Amino acid sequence: MSISAELYEFIVKVVEDKIKDIKVTREEFDKLASIVKELVNAQKRTEERLNSLAEKVEELAEAQKRTEERINSLAKAQEKTEERINELAKRVDELAERMDQLAKRVDQLTEAQIKTEERLNSLAERVDELVKAQRETEKRLNSLAEAQRKTEERLNELAEAQIKTEERFAILIEAFTNLRKEVGKLSETIGFGLEDIARVVLPGWLYRNLGIDVDRLERKYIMINGREVEVNLYGEGRRDHEKIIVIGECKSRIYDRDVESFYNQVYKPLKEKLGGSLVGVLFGYLIHPSAQEKAEKLGLYVVASYQR
Repeated sequence: MSISAELYEFIVKVVEDKIKDIKVTREEFDKLASIVKELVNAQKRTEERLNSLAEKVEELAEAQKRTEERINSLAKAQEKTEERINELAKRVDELAERMDQLAKRVDQLTEAQIKTEERLNSLAERVDELVKAQRETEKRLNSLAEAQRKTEERLNELAEAQIKTEERFAILIEAFTNLRKEVGKLSETIGFGLEDIARVVLPGWLYRNLGIDVDRLERKYIMINGREVEVNLYGEGRRDHEKIIVIGECKSRIYDRDVESFYNQVYKPLKEKLGGSLVGVLFGYLIHPSAQEKAEKLGLYVVASYQR
């Protein structure tokens, strides 16, 4: 690039003017040299500080890196913490609900406690009454103890009398046993005697009153369902060419219960076993009206020894 003559002259003039303006004295130069030296020293210190700062910057970079890693870890931990906080919030809500329920229960228990205290007060009053009653009872027990002592004395006396009574009672039992044996023998004698009378009287009564012809009545034992049934009077006869079986029982006194027992124990089982026409008769010295009524209801006959 070329410079014109006019421009060149203008530049030279400007430079010359500036050189004329610059008049540096020796003092100013020394002062400037001193300042430059200080600047050089300052520059060295600055470079040293810059080097130190560079090292610190590198350390800060490392620390920054570690800080970022920790921040990332903290961010993850924060996420977990938030999740736990959410869970805890739910649990807190649940606990709050349970606390409300507990508060209600506490209110209920408070009411129950008030009622319990009222009952305790009532029980305390009753206990006081029972204490008084206990004292009176103790007094009565003392009286009863004295009475018991006297009773024991009397019991001892009665025990001695009881021993004597038992001795006499043993003698009476022995005598009663002997009497029962004698009465049993007499009953057997009377019973067999009554059967003999029935064997003579009943055939005629059966023929005259029922039209049944029976030659003989005898004692017989018949097995029914594995059980032996004793029949005082047993005979086979006929009525208008029909076979009739007669069974009878002899008792000195006949009541309604005897008729019912004969029906259930003898007549009914034999009726079921033998079938056909079966006639049941009870024969005795005395016939009670209740026996006559019961026999008519059950379809049986009762005959007194004096009847013909």
